[in-house]
Amino acid sequence: MCGIIGYIGKEKCLPKIIHGLECLEYRGYDSAGVAYINNKNIIINKEKGKIINLKNNLNLENESYIGIGHTRWATHGEANKINAHPHQVGKFTIVHNGIIENYSELKKMLEKNKYSFKSETDTEIACALIDYLYNKEKDILKAIEKALKTLEGSYALGIICSDDLEHIYAVKKTSPLIIASSKFGNFIASDVPAILEFTNKYYLLNDAEICILSTDKLEFYNQDLKNIKKQIKTFEGTYESAAKGGYEHFMLKEINEQDKVFKDTINYYFDGTIKSLEKNFIGFSKFKKIDIIACGSAYHTGLIGKSLIEKYANIPVNVEIASEYRYKKSFYDKKTLVILVSQSGETADTLAALKKAKEDGIKTLAIVNVIGSTIAREADEVIYIKAGCEIAVATTKAYLAQVAIFSLLAIYLGYHNKLIDNDDLKEIFKELNKMPSLIKKTISKANNYYDIAEKIYKNNQIFFIGRGIDYALCMEASLKLKEISYINSVAYQAGELKHGTISLIEKNRVVIAIATDEELINKTISNIKEVKARGAHVILVTNTNFAEKFYDDLIIVQKTHPILQPILTIIPMQLLAYKVAKNKGCDIDKPRNLAKSVTVE
Repeated sequence: MCGIIGYIGKEKCLPKIIHGLECLEYRGYDSAGVAYINNKNIIINKEKGKIINLKNNLNLENESYIGIGHTRWATHGEANKINAHPHQVGKFTIVHNGIIENYSELKKMLEKNKYSFKSETDTEIACALIDYLYNKEKDILKAIEKALKTLEGSYALGIICSDDLEHIYAVKKTSPLIIASSKFGNFIASDVPAILEFTNKYYLLNDAEICILSTDKLEFYNQDLKNIKKQIKTFEGTYESAAKGGYEHFMLKEINEQDKVFKDTINYYFDGTIKSLEKNFIGFSKFKKIDIIACGSAYHTGLIGKSLIEKYANIPVNVEIASEYRYKKSFYDKKTLVILVSQSGETADTLAALKKAKEDGIKTLAIVNVIGSTIAREADEVIYIKAGCEIAVATTKAYLAQVAIFSLLAIYLGYHNKLIDNDDLKEIFKELNKMPSLIKKTISKANNYYDIAEKIYKNNQIFFIGRGIDYALCMEASLKLKEISYINSVAYQAGELKHGTISLIEKNRVVIAIATDEELINKTISNIKEVKARGAHVILVTNTNFAEKFYDDLIIVQKTHPILQPILTIIPMQLLAYKVAKNKGCDIDKPRNLAKSVTVE
């Protein structure tokens, strides 16, 4: 959500800033802007809409070697040129990710001190506050330190000042920000992809730390303004890994990477023996209850995890939306493990839930994709999925990798609790070894799913129904479809249809039914027949062959061990959503109003 990039160095800044912004498009945005220093003046250009609108109005060969850039996702005020970043007040120009919670009180104070405002943003208030404090302190570093103590909420700031045209200042609280170094200059960025073409060396900026960037020097300070040393990190991935690689969309590329992602994730924790799981997951077996906290697709992986862990390990699991969990009364104790699931590791509500659990002295485990992210750093334990850089806003490969981790946890806990014996293990391990090829085979049948997409893409409403773990899959399938195609798709427990929802079923209404759970499949079939009798167009997704035809279209998924079945079942739903969105001409990788990393509440 929003993107920050800044550069100071020996080479022209605008090409690097624009490239960095383009690499951050996946985070979601509705306007873009830059501020750069030229002939000892700070020049600001910003435009509503796509980065190309900004790019077309810039001379990228401008003799400027210091600049900051931003992509904005509107929170305070509508998406327009006035509200776009950067904002300038007095001697300061800033870009900002996050939300200033006390901006209203600060605005009143600043207006009393003769400040006036052009935009509706909280960012302009933060900029004015730094200018106000600078006028009192006569020192930029002290002004930023005082602002840190005054601003409430989450923020990452890139700052330049007209009294100091040889430095960029950076500071953060909660919102992510990295500092990167290269032979030809230094960068600030909200995420690693923005700087990967130029360098893979970076520093993580912690909360309340300040960095002063020069052309060939980085200075770090803590909140007491004492100079500190930071450990440089090296990003494991490459810029090329984030390129489309010949695919029409990043989402399609990432779907096709899922066999490798599964293999990389599983092999990192599992070498074919139960001992490897015991080594990597040691300590988790002592807990008698688990709370899984997440948002969006990560929440849906938690529902899969709940089903698997309860069935195979006999441990009660509670799954909650992070934005609800953080404000509700929690019924946990020292025997409860709180698992936080987040692709980015920066999801604001999930991070807040993590902090709440830690304050209460509860053990926490993070399942994340981004090494060194805030949630990964602050949790007691961390399991990294190996999905690599995921660019498309609608997650596919990271979702699958998270489900794979829950499958491994269920196997380990089930074996430890003696619900999975050695014979069961042999069967599961045999199927685990087959999974990469089965995933690839499932993806290869894309044309079958595309044929069905041709029949349904003009619908404005689609229902998904399922029971048990299939209902959890329905929720993700429905979200994927609505995210990128804008069709109003809704998931229901199949058994709840007759309690109200069946009133919405009419002739040719599309109902997608997922039925892979052997214990519940006959019950689901009864519900399918109910909607079919009322004229619905039924698409059945199953791993079972039926003699009777009670559906209109059929998607057969390879049958595997139930602890792994969700991994295969979701793939046709990802490809179906992709093709529906493509047929409708939607912006598949960057759906409207959505952001990849939601770092505000």
